[in-house]
Amino acid sequence: MMRTLEGRCIVLGVTGSIAAVETVRLIHALRRRGAEVQPVMSPAAMGIVHPDALTYASGREAITRCTGRVEHVMYCGEGGCADLLLIAPCTANTIGKIAAGIDDTPVTTFATTALGHRMPFAIAPAMHGSMYAHPKVKENLRALELWGIDVIGPRIDEGRAKIADTETIVLHAERALLPKPLKGKRVLVTSGACMEAIDDVRVLTTRSTGQMGRALALHAFRLGAEVTVVHSSRFPCVRNVYASSAMEMHREVIRLMEEESFDIYASAAAISDFIPLRREGKLPGDREVDIHLDPAPKLLREVADRFHPIIIAFKLGWNEMARAGEMLRQGIRMVVVNTPYEMGAEGGEFAILTEEGEERVHGTKEEVAAAIWQRLR
Repeated sequence: MMRTLEGRCIVLGVTGSIAAVETVRLIHALRRRGAEVQPVMSPAAMGIVHPDALTYASGREAITRCTGRVEHVMYCGEGGCADLLLIAPCTANTIGKIAAGIDDTPVTTFATTALGHRMPFAIAPAMHGSMYAHPKVKENLRALELWGIDVIGPRIDEGRAKIADTETIVLHAERALLPKPLKGKRVLVTSGACMEAIDDVRVLTTRSTGQMGRALALHAFRLGAEVTVVHSSRFPCVRNVYASSAMEMHREVIRLMEEESFDIYASAAAISDFIPLRREGKLPGDREVDIHLDPAPKLLREVADRFHPIIIAFKLGWNEMARAGEMLRQGIRMVVVNTPYEMGAEGGEFAILTEEGEERVHGTKEEVAAAIWQRLR
C-alpha cells in the first residue's frame, strides 16, 4: 500500500453519531497511508466511543476539551501543524453549528478555527434519513460547500444517511492533501473483463479482474480529476457506467465521448477481440460444438480518430513492444505493456512507453498507476 499521506497530520473530529464506532477503523486506515491522526471529540461522541479507544488507535491523546494550550489554534490556526480537519462522523447538529459559526464543543471550535485559517476541511455527514432530508440541513450543507468544505456524501440505506465507507473517506483525504496535476481534467477509463455470451448460460471472457483500471481511476481522483469508469463493477468516488460486453462498452464509450468532452482516455479494459455467434438455449455438453467468432470493432482506434483525447493504451505481451512503438507514432500518447501473468495479480512488471522513451516499473498495480499518471504529466 502506498503511503500517500506520509508526513501529513490529520485532525479527526468525532461527533455524536452512532457511526462514531467506525472511527477506530478509519484512524487505522489513515495511518496505514502514512498520516498522523489527532482525534478531537465532542461530549456526545464520548457517550458512544471511549476516548481511550481513539487514543489507542491513533497513538495520540484524544482531545476532549480545549485547554490553556489552545489546541484548536495549535493544530488548525495560522502556523498550525495540521494539514486537514476531517469531521467524521458529522451530525446534523454539528453541521448547523458550523454553518452558524457556533463553537461550543471542541470539534466546533476546531471547525471555526480551520474555516478562519482556510485550511483543507472535509466532513462526512451521518444521521437518520429524515434529518438529512430537512431543508435547513440541506441549506447548511450547501453553505459549507460554498465555503470550500468537502462534503463526503453519505450512503442512503435503510432510511438512514449512513457515513461514507472508510475507503471513500480516505480517498477524499488524499485528494485534499495530494498535489492536483489533474484538477479540471475529465478522465474516462474502461476497466475489467468483457463477457461475450455463447448461449443462454455460457460466456467467453478473460482473467482480467479490473484491478489496473480501478487503480488508474482512483489515483486520477486523488490527483484532482473528474473520473468516469465504463465497466461491470462499481468503484468509489467516480461515476460508474455499466457495460459487460465489448459492444456495450463500445456503445457507452462512444455515447459519452459524443455527449461530453474528455481530456484523457485510459483504455485499461480487456475488451473482447471476438464476438461469438450466440446460440439460443443451452449448448449440449455431450458432443463437439463449433463456435463462430466475428472480430469486434476496435474501440481504441475509433476514439483516437473521432475524438482525439490524450490516450493511455495497454498491450499484452513483451512481443508487442514493436506494435506499441507503432501506436505511439500513430498519435497514442502512452502505451503500457505487461504480460498475461499480471492479469488478476496484485502487481508485476510493466513497461511504460512514451515518445520520451521506455520506463520499466515493478510493483503493485496502485504503484504502477501512480507511475503512469506521473509519466503523463
